Parts: sequence; C-alpha cells; structure tokens
Amino acid sequence: MMILNMWVIFILMFFIGNLIFISKNKHLLIILLSLEFIVLSIFFFLLVFLMNIDYDMYMLMVFLVFSVCEGSLGLSILVSMIRTHGNDYFQSFNLL
Repeated sequence: MMILNMWVIFILMFFIGNLIFISKNKHLLIILLSLEFIVLSIFFFLLVFLMNIDYDMYMLMVFLVFSVCEGSLGLSILVSMIRTHGNDYFQSFNLL
C-alpha cells in the first residue's frame, strides 16, 4: 500500500509539472522551474523503481549529470536574455 501511494505521488508530481509547463508559459523562469520540477519527479520515480528491483544506482548519477547540465544551460539562456532584452518574457525570446 505504501509503494502504491508513492507511485501515485510521483505520477501526480509529473502531471502537475506538465500542467504548469503548458499553462504558465509567459515567463522563461517559470518554464525552467517547471522543467526542473518534472526532472525532479522523474528522478524520484527512477530512484524508487531502481530500489525496488535492486538495480545499480549508476543510471541515477548519469541522469543527475544531464539534469544539472540542462539546468545550467537554461540559466545561461535566461541570463543572456535578461541582459539583451531586459526581461524574461517568452514572447521576446522569438526575437533572438
């Protein structure tokens, strides 16, 4: 029963992140935060899944490396956009 509740929580976290990503797309910072929330929910999902089947945790380290790279690239795009345009509106991102 406890495992089922954890799966429901992770799936709910994933869908909430997707809902925020789809509905709140005015600011780039909100989009990046929702993407990080989705990545975090996938990480927790993989952690519980790999612990249940007694598998190696090396895949999680690779996943974390890629998620950190994704976060740093998003942050660099956000900083360069704020420096050039003065705001983080996603509509002004199309001007680049």
